[in-house]
Amino acid sequence: MAMTAGGRGGIKSDINVTPLVDVVLVLLIIFMVVTPMLQRGKDVKLPVAAKQKHDEKAAETDPMIVSVTADKRIWLEKEPMTDDALKQALGGKLAAEPWKPILVKGDASLTFGDVRRVLKDAQDAKAKSVKLGVEEK
Repeated sequence: MAMTAGGRGGIKSDINVTPLVDVVLVLLIIFMVVTPMLQRGKDVKLPVAAKQKHDEKAAETDPMIVSVTADKRIWLEKEPMTDDALKQALGGKLAAEPWKPILVKGDASLTFGDVRRVLKDAQDAKAKSVKLGVEEK
């Protein structure tokens, strides 16, 4: 706060807004840069579901994310995979952490058969919990 004394009007106090605007702009830039990095897995357009079942216990554990893009490529987190490589990678990770759930994110343009291959790979890797990612209506 800047204060000036003297003159006819007495003491004047003015709020200096410039530092406040600087701080807000820096925070805005930080959030714009960090927010895209928070998304896990490959970016896909999820199908829309009218109703979802929420499991509070499952929300506590961090799932392995398997994404199937519109061009039918499979990704485990951010790494591209083939069917065989996915089966081996899931088997290795589930051997170390058998309780870990798998979240399958399939693009809305895919058929069920395209996503079914990934579900079969998860079943072959002995996954205990597999969930399909959808977008809320």
